[in-house]
Amino acid sequence: MPAISVHPEGWKPAKGYANGMVAEGKLLFVGGQIGWTADQVFEEQGFIGQMRQALRNILDVVEAAGGEASDITRLTWYVTDKAEYLAHQGEVGRAYRDVMGYHFPAMTMVVVAALVEDEAKIEIEATAVLPQG
Repeated sequence: MPAISVHPEGWKPAKGYANGMVAEGKLLFVGGQIGWTADQVFEEQGFIGQMRQALRNILDVVEAAGGEASDITRLTWYVTDKAEYLAHQGEVGRAYRDVMGYHFPAMTMVVVAALVEDEAKIEIEATAVLPQG
């Protein structure tokens, strides 16, 4: 069964995320990914570049487990600068779709004072439900 978005009747449309997801299969929990490469090098200093890399890292883990973007049911974003995120929302949407396509799982964004890696501007953790088999 593919992951299915849940949207309560009468609620305004969710934009860029789902309010809930229903799925059946093997659970994959992806630890927080930041905007560095597989060699733990920050090639990008800007928010969008780090966001794109963090999403690519998540997708790499999901694919290594046998899944794909559409199997991701939840993303929790931790950002260090709310104003920077809001100033780049259009770019955020484009960069997100470049990596994840038009799949929008349940999402939460939390603004934090800092991340463990000083250069990191964003950290994203994920949950995926992989097909049984």
